[in-house]
Amino acid sequence: MAKPRIIGLIPARGGSKGIPGKNLRSLGGKPLLQWAFEAAKDSGVVERVMLSTDSEEIADMGRKLGIEVPFLRPAELAQDDTPMIVVLKHLIEHLRATDTLPDAIMLLQPTAPLRRAAHLKQAGELLIPEGVDSVVGVTEIPQHYAPHYAMKITPDGHLTHYLPDSAAIKRRQDVPKAYSRDGTVYLFRISTLETYNDIYGANCIPLLIPSDETLNLDTMEDWEHAERVFSRTHAA
Repeated sequence: MAKPRIIGLIPARGGSKGIPGKNLRSLGGKPLLQWAFEAAKDSGVVERVMLSTDSEEIADMGRKLGIEVPFLRPAELAQDDTPMIVVLKHLIEHLRATDTLPDAIMLLQPTAPLRRAAHLKQAGELLIPEGVDSVVGVTEIPQHYAPHYAMKITPDGHLTHYLPDSAAIKRRQDVPKAYSRDGTVYLFRISTLETYNDIYGANCIPLLIPSDETLNLDTMEDWEHAERVFSRTHAA
């Protein structure tokens, strides 16, 4: 089985509201862009790492770090509600037009700064078998937050199980494990996106990330937590 040719993509638009200027902020002595780039570069499975941004300031930092910045993303593709799939299709159009289309794209969101080169190497290996459409990083949800423990309030004000089959589960041991996409890696074949119009396809392989190796930054509270984590794990 031939190894797929993989290009890494770091999406980093300007104008973040949850964490202002997050893509240029320093965490553990490095900007988020650098953490993502170094993990990809050191993984040994990514041929090139490219940056998709609408910000000249972010693009300039990317170039200084050694990331390819082939274009500035159009403003209409850098809105708060712009779907990631649109950003990916924009990149694929560029790659096809320049005759540099790879077999697969590894999506590396800067907001997962604990990703390691080893995570990405493992993801690349999981994609090799024929028939695998994608590989997605996930982390196990604490059992007390699992969907089978979730409740909902009905329109008439009654509390009931969120999932219809939850009531039948009487023992903690019988609650199925549940997983959350943690942002460490989304790796998918170009053919997957073009066939299914999503990055998962019909055969998506999970890459299980231990809870102490994952962070996802959406709010300032997340950032403050990340600073505490990095002060412990990346102390000189």
